[in-house]
Amino acid sequence: MTLLIFLHFLLLGLRVIDCTTDTWRRCTDMLPLDLLSFVLERDTSKLVPGVNMKQAGGVRGVSFSSPHTSMSFPSSQLLVNCDLLPKQFSIVVTLKISSTAPKRNEYIFSLTEPKRGEKTGVGEEEEDNNKGDILERGVSGKEQHGNREEERRVKSNEEPGRVILGLRFSKNHLHFLLKSHRGVVDHWVFRGTRLDDNQWHTLLLVVGSHHVRLTMDCNSPLEIVPSGPFPPDLNIQGARFHIGSRGRWKGLYSGLLRQLVLVPGLDATHYICPSSAPQLAVLSVPPLLSDLSVIESEGDSHVTSYVTEERVSVGTERLCSKTRQGQMWFNPLSKGLYLCDGTVWITVLEDHKRLDYVSEHQVLPTSSETHDIEVFQLPGLGMMAAMAHRSASGSAVYLWKNAGFQLYQNISTYEALAWRHFSIGKKVYLVVSNSGGGPDKRKQTENDFSVIYKWSKRRKLFVRFQTLQTHCARDWEAFQINKQTYLAVANHRQGDTNHTIDSVIYIWNRLTKSFEVHQMLRTSGAYDWEFFTVGPYHFLVVANAFDGVTTSVDSVIYVWVNGSFQVFQTIKTFCATDWEMFQIGSRVFLVVANGHRLQGNGPSQYAINSTIYELDLIGQLFVRFQDIVTYSAVDWEFFSLGEEYFLVVANSFNGESYSLNSVLYRWQGYEGFVPVHWLPTIGCSDWEFFSSKGESYLIYSSAKAPLAKIFKLKTY
Repeated sequence: MTLLIFLHFLLLGLRVIDCTTDTWRRCTDMLPLDLLSFVLERDTSKLVPGVNMKQAGGVRGVSFSSPHTSMSFPSSQLLVNCDLLPKQFSIVVTLKISSTAPKRNEYIFSLTEPKRGEKTGVGEEEEDNNKGDILERGVSGKEQHGNREEERRVKSNEEPGRVILGLRFSKNHLHFLLKSHRGVVDHWVFRGTRLDDNQWHTLLLVVGSHHVRLTMDCNSPLEIVPSGPFPPDLNIQGARFHIGSRGRWKGLYSGLLRQLVLVPGLDATHYICPSSAPQLAVLSVPPLLSDLSVIESEGDSHVTSYVTEERVSVGTERLCSKTRQGQMWFNPLSKGLYLCDGTVWITVLEDHKRLDYVSEHQVLPTSSETHDIEVFQLPGLGMMAAMAHRSASGSAVYLWKNAGFQLYQNISTYEALAWRHFSIGKKVYLVVSNSGGGPDKRKQTENDFSVIYKWSKRRKLFVRFQTLQTHCARDWEAFQINKQTYLAVANHRQGDTNHTIDSVIYIWNRLTKSFEVHQMLRTSGAYDWEFFTVGPYHFLVVANAFDGVTTSVDSVIYVWVNGSFQVFQTIKTFCATDWEMFQIGSRVFLVVANGHRLQGNGPSQYAINSTIYELDLIGQLFVRFQDIVTYSAVDWEFFSLGEEYFLVVANSFNGESYSLNSVLYRWQGYEGFVPVHWLPTIGCSDWEFFSSKGESYLIYSSAKAPLAKIFKLKTY
């Protein structure tokens, strides 16, 4: 049963809305909405006011001492981005009503619409009587499936237009209320259900477009077929759920409540019935109430022992352990569905996240200043980060463990500038850019090389694989075209003065199992390569920084034609240090990080524009889209959270200080990217975005301090 529910909801996904018109959106195809858990789990350290937890027959439930506001909430908090009640839905309730319960009508729950000039209602002991008519339809508990009774109009103390949806009971009747398209409340009565017998019962109410059906304790269902269909467009904008009441003292529920779940868009019968314990059949029970597994029959010393199946645990926080392995958890706040693997929660489905704020998560001391970070996933081990340390003593690889990076392996490097991770088949590699030979400058030419490391599954370490001659290499880019693997190196300069040199494209030779030179491309102080694909076309753009005289040089976009790269477009840049390609919908963008302006012996300008370009598909070239003022920018990082898109820039120097804010920008459509967060950094050299266990992070490296810092992105 658990697997069936899981597969069904997996196929449904987290699609929340169904656009029925240009204005209204219908709530449909959502995961089960545990109304009781939602109010009980707001603060797991204590029960909410007006609620008491009791045990009856070895089973926990809650009772209500008052219609407190904590047991009420706007429907929009769970029925997100939708305005209309679904045409079909199910309600699952597990309750226990004493035989001494009052004979008055008591509300198990209600969904009420806002009323003009209405007060909160809590604390009112009287409500107006005879306010309007309701249409009452009833069926006896003794009648069989499909039987109908005559409809008749009766007086009611319900306020017209006040209740949209409700479930209440009297001594031996269950009442289902639903607002009609005429503005009055249609009222269906299931007679002779005998709920007040001091026993636990699970009720399943299924509402379709042409029927309402009640199943109690997985027995034969009772069905009412109305004379006309239910209203297809019940507006729930501004509506509120009330648990255990209708928000007033009168009608407050006096029994115990263990389960209350609304399932929009489907018939939930087959997900709880049949059941080995039909009176306690479970779809979703609050964890606070589901701890007991031994059920003792009242008035009998006999103990019946069994474990209740909790198919979906609902709440804001859960601990995943071996005892919960295989259990699913639905977080109603994040709209996420997770599966416990015995240790951690694995994301199955997740609703769109929105960035709330950014907080400091970890300050990671490093052996020296760091020029670059490469975050990657290593199969079988986890998240890793390779850091290019300035020190000639070496660089390091870190492993993400216990929500933080920890040192995993030291690797000998020589003033490393960049790392790049890539895979060929199932083999995993790292390539590092070395820029010098330490303090002995005479050995710089000899030791100016880059090294490819290969992951050893046996040793669980990266080991030296191949050495390639480079010239103050600032960056490596790995990519595939037609299932062939390539590496591009950005050679910055040869010696101290020669910046206009060849950068190299290497190709993987499958016979020799090594990289060979494939193509040379002339560059000017190359700083970065960025590979990207648009449709069937492959592009490679270089960030040219300096030609020996000026930083005002052309950076070049190349396109792959007949087995090699050819010039596609040139763009004037100013000490370009990084290109970042990203897509928003069908739109393709390139953003450049401009470092500074320098002409001859003149002063440098560090506060300059970095520019976002957009691909004009008709004109077949990139055109200027937006300028953003940056301060010696050295990196851009693009990422998304749900349906929101972000850019973060690495500001490194403003002409006076290395301690300044790097800025996080959010996509605002027509307005482009606007600043939303300012993150304090010291000589920021690189940003990387990564996610782990449903959480999102940003990490930056410092070229001026021996540390890296991780920020956590708080979402809602």
